[in-house]
Amino acid sequence: MTDPVSLRRDGNRRHHHHRHPPVNALRHGVRKGHPRLRHCGTRDAGVEAIIITGAGRTFVAGADITEFGKPSQPPG
Repeated sequence: MTDPVSLRRDGNRRHHHHRHPPVNALRHGVRKGHPRLRHCGTRDAGVEAIIITGAGRTFVAGADITEFGKPSQPPG
């Protein structure tokens, strides 16, 4: 599977877009991408805004039920 989190810069804005069809569940790959967002915003003095979006009709519909009952993977 491709990386569910994409980052791009547009002028002084950093866009963080995640996609995990069909409901953008907050799976491990998405959670793993969030620290990258924080680092991009704090290490780049030119970033004035961080915009977080989700693909499709939902932002984040909740946890990924396929991960229930499995050992937790950081970040939690």
